[in-house]
Amino acid sequence: MGGSQKVFAAVKSYSKRGRLLPKNEFQTLAESRDLDELMTRIKNTNYADAVSKISKPFTSEKIESALKSHLADIHYSISKTGGGSKVLEAFYLKFIISNLKLILKGRILGKSQEEIEPRLNLHAEELIKQRDVILKALVAKDLEEIVSSLSSTVFGEDIVKAVALYNDKKNIQIFDTYFDKIMIQQLSASLRISGDKDLARPVGMNIDFYNLLSILRGKFWGLDEQQIQDLLVSSTSGAPKDLLGRMMAAESVKDALNELTNTTYKNLIPQSESDIDAISEFERAFEMAIYKGAKNTFTRMFSTSTSVGITILTSYEVRNLGSIAFAVEQKIPPQTTMSKLIIEE
Repeated sequence: MGGSQKVFAAVKSYSKRGRLLPKNEFQTLAESRDLDELMTRIKNTNYADAVSKISKPFTSEKIESALKSHLADIHYSISKTGGGSKVLEAFYLKFIISNLKLILKGRILGKSQEEIEPRLNLHAEELIKQRDVILKALVAKDLEEIVSSLSSTVFGEDIVKAVALYNDKKNIQIFDTYFDKIMIQQLSASLRISGDKDLARPVGMNIDFYNLLSILRGKFWGLDEQQIQDLLVSSTSGAPKDLLGRMMAAESVKDALNELTNTTYKNLIPQSESDIDAISEFERAFEMAIYKGAKNTFTRMFSTSTSVGITILTSYEVRNLGSIAFAVEQKIPPQTTMSKLIIEE
């Protein structure tokens, strides 16, 4: 990235950071009595334009979809300003992946094209002219046809593996993990190509998060070491290969987590006795660490990492708003909602 472009990208990231919602604003939104009130309150934030076209009756799904389109616009413009950074392009894959997850999981659960289609949001794909990938998968008549429609794309090889492992274990989350792997692999390769030391920490944490969680989930699902190994992507200095090896070889989820005792991530080891609670506590603690790491990218003026930082922070913000919309619709108490958000503690 050229000097002036770098400055422009950083300035843009700083201005977006200044517009992130404070915690008390999330609290106000979470306390909405119903979706009508929530919409009125969102219209008093800088998300007013993002939700302005939503028609009544309001649903959390409509709100989430509008926010997703808005997020795609933000990430597309950050990526363009960032001089077409491969790392930012890899982060952008998340939009395409979330649609493919919906299609594949919908198909497995026996849903028809008509049932799946309204849940898709193709705005991100439209921006980069990639709609065809999603539409081909959507109109495919069964799982086999979806796999073949994706065979020539970046998703091809891993989807075949995901289907094989799913057929063996019948756990639908396997698809989430394999799709995430594709994005993280792209992220890891882009980081190596960039050779940018500023990016090593914020991007590396995302890679570690994926690798460590995949080992814990693999253990929980009863996968063998070889099957877990296949889920992993290249390691980083934060969670090096020998650590991943020891975690895979550990007897239990708890033993695997204890391998983190002498690492950067020792403070994230959960206290829960139950495996499923320990995994979800670890996941939340790690996401909070990624969030804080993204905020820390702004401590160095004009660093390329600010573009990554703001990409991560805006993703969490939109996810938080989507969670609030769902919680308000389901009448979930505000304190429960707030405890689940990724925000300043």
